[in-house]
Amino acid sequence: MRRPYDSDIMMSRIQIALDPETHRRVRARATDMGVSFAEYIRRLVARDLGDQGVEGDVSAVFDLGRSDGSSVATDKDEMIGRAIAAERPRKPYRSDR
Repeated sequence: MRRPYDSDIMMSRIQIALDPETHRRVRARATDMGVSFAEYIRRLVARDLGDQGVEGDVSAVFDLGRSDGSSVATDKDEMIGRAIAAERPRKPYRSDR
């Protein structure tokens, strides 16, 4: 099984030279994507080399929790109503009405 690049693998530090306009555009693109300059470059290299990332066993996402007999598909309206009611502040009961 392949491991992600950041688990127990040392990174190699490299130096690249870019013209100022390319450097500015790469920084802007990385910022737009919400990643660092280095992460943007790593992703470009991985894509170019055909790395598809870590492959995992799809069964790992099944049976993560117990439903205890609940069914969101059929009971969602009731569940949402209870959640909203629980968040709503209760008005004091007045007996003189």
